[in-house]
Amino acid sequence: MPESNVVVLDAPSNLGLRPPEEGAVPGCYKLPWALRDRNLLELIDAADAGSLVPPRYRANWEPGDGDRNAESIAKYSTALSDRFDEAIQSERQIVVLGGDCSILIGNMLALKRRGRHGLVYLDAHSDYRHPENAEAIGTAGGESLAIVTGRGDARLVDLENRGPYVRDEDVSVVGVRENDEYIDELAEIGIDTTTSQQMNALSSSQLTDRILRTVARNTTGFWIHFDVDVIDASEMSAVDCPEEDGPSFSDIAELLTRLLSSPACVGLEVTIYDPDLDPKGEYADRIVECLRGALRNNADN
Repeated sequence: MPESNVVVLDAPSNLGLRPPEEGAVPGCYKLPWALRDRNLLELIDAADAGSLVPPRYRANWEPGDGDRNAESIAKYSTALSDRFDEAIQSERQIVVLGGDCSILIGNMLALKRRGRHGLVYLDAHSDYRHPENAEAIGTAGGESLAIVTGRGDARLVDLENRGPYVRDEDVSVVGVRENDEYIDELAEIGIDTTTSQQMNALSSSQLTDRILRTVARNTTGFWIHFDVDVIDASEMSAVDCPEEDGPSFSDIAELLTRLLSSPACVGLEVTIYDPDLDPKGEYADRIVECLRGALRNNADN
């Protein structure tokens, strides 16, 4: 039997989010279970790299504390980097199932260990809050792009003295909504940004070419951050902050297929889907079908 082209690693951390309500914890840590239960690994013919169990989630936080659970996120990110190194092999792409967006820290740290890498940030939000543009920081999941580019809680931005984990000029933000609070700042510092509305004016091939010019031109490879809230709320509402005016699942599947087909693509992470908000599992089915299409099409090419 030929060796699988894909390996899946679970990173079921919810440490980077605020509690959804008093006495509750964010449910996105259940994402890997929901997708595995729908036979994701079999459908994409993936090898299984297991799961990295996160530390205990603690909800207590006060303004001025920095990021909630920062020490735990730092330890988890380093451990995730180690597991990433174990999981990834030559000719294999890695899929990391989150979790909230703070898992990006560990994944980009792992890639920084290997050299200069680019980042496709596929998300409805810029996640660019940091101490210089906000009164208080508090959730690493809402600050993950800022953190990996070197701005944010000092306990997270320079792990192993390797920060920033990705350069501004090697990042392509895709799908962010035009009303995002920090979109103007991204333009000012030169982070390439394609809003969800701008996506509509480009063909999939044109968009892919634009992204690759940014993330692959001067790097040894690139990573995809796929926050499922990038998808229009009419097709994906099982997230903590659904947004309208986004691309469809079919749009994202086509874009992912093209990006994953690049020999420079190391793989992707999937974040923010919350099974607690999807009692019938219909959104989990859509995510699995999206990933199956993108990853299997890539394997067949």
